Amino acid sequence: MRIRKTLLAGATAAALALSILSAPAAASASTPAGGHGPGGEGPVAALLASGMQGTIGSTIGPDGALYVAEGKIGQITRVDVRTGEKSAFATGLPITLLPLGGAIDVAFVGRTAYVLVTTVGDDIPGDTTNDVDGIYRVDDIDSFTVIANLGDWSMENPPPPDIDFFLARGVQYAMQPIWGGFLVTDGHHNRVLKVSMSGDISEVEQFGNVVPTGITALGPLVFMAEAGPVPHDPATGKVVAFGLWNPQPRDVASGYSVITDVAFGACGLYAVSQGDSPGEVPPGSPALPDSGELLKVNHDGTFAVVAQGLDLPTSVAFKRDTAYVLTLNGEVWKIDDVSSAGRHHRGSGCFANGYFGDW
Repeated sequence: MRIRKTLLAGATAAALALSILSAPAAASASTPAGGHGPGGEGPVAALLASGMQGTIGSTIGPDGALYVAEGKIGQITRVDVRTGEKSAFATGLPITLLPLGGAIDVAFVGRTAYVLVTTVGDDIPGDTTNDVDGIYRVDDIDSFTVIANLGDWSMENPPPPDIDFFLARGVQYAMQPIWGGFLVTDGHHNRVLKVSMSGDISEVEQFGNVVPTGITALGPLVFMAEAGPVPHDPATGKVVAFGLWNPQPRDVASGYSVITDVAFGACGLYAVSQGDSPGEVPPGSPALPDSGELLKVNHDGTFAVVAQGLDLPTSVAFKRDTAYVLTLNGEVWKIDDVSSAGRHHRGSGCFANGYFGDW
């Protein structure tokens, strides 16, 4: 591994890590079922790939393949969306000693891949590697350049005192390319950062205890998933929207527990929920097995279920009208004809005007 570290210019994180990562990595108990489609039926999920480790973030690459961040082994894996065949795209990235972290997300700018790495380095108990929490540019299969040191910036610019945190470098969760750089969510410091391609970092918005997770953008309009504070009440699992130049968040939809990602498909905005709480259990306990859902975001503030029975989904990526849902267990589920699930739901529709409000 060759990493050039040359820069070109509370309890919430523990609970999030537990709720996302503490379930054992095992095969899903059953095939996910369809959602609220025509005639009560919906799209059917099919297992495309499995056997990956520490899987949180994913994206469709410029070649049409799915790229998955495997945090536990420090690898970006390419998955052929037709055959499910897996191959190593980038290896030797930092790994973490914590349940959540290492290579946690991947994104492309043109044909160049960038990887978000978190909870690594000598501030993590037992870690003596001096690795960087930040954004890495992939130069070759085992060669990277750190373009932004998010960990050091977070230490120098801590969140306000009313934010309960104990990891000074934060827990960066997801990134989204925008014009001139990236947006990055921090689920521990409860904020969104803006990172330029030259490594300049600034805060876009500081939130309360909402636990930001997945993020996507449509021009200057940003959509963000919120897992919500512990205990993960369905009312606090949300998708919110805000403008880059006017970051005043507004609720877009709510009502499902632990929303971990949000993405645009061919017929609107979609999200994934980790699923139902098992009841009176310790804070941070994982959702019930096979209770996760792929959800359509309706412009009336509700969700419609596209597919259910998913086991701890962590992210979703779209290629036309097909969704690729990644789960913590290292599986990718392929769901075709996603838009059929919402065609007859009142208030749904392709890019309904209600998404965009007054921005």
